[in-house]
Amino acid sequence: MVRLTRLNHLPLVLNSDLIEHIEETPDTVITLTTGQIVRVLESADRVVQLVVDFRRRIHAAEPQRVGPCDGGGC
Repeated sequence: MVRLTRLNHLPLVLNSDLIEHIEETPDTVITLTTGQIVRVLESADRVVQLVVDFRRRIHAAEPQRVGPCDGGGC
């Protein structure tokens, strides 16, 4: 989830997994996999950076998984 700002300055929390593509026309237009369109104040580069940062935080918080074949057991 990333925090963005709608064009009317209202905050928005967006599920970044639903982003299909982002355009700058000159507003930043985010099209979701659901077909919904969201226009935000942040630039496309800023949205991408927020998504990357969010996903890094998620992956850093995941415990390391050890499978049955890890360590040469298979």
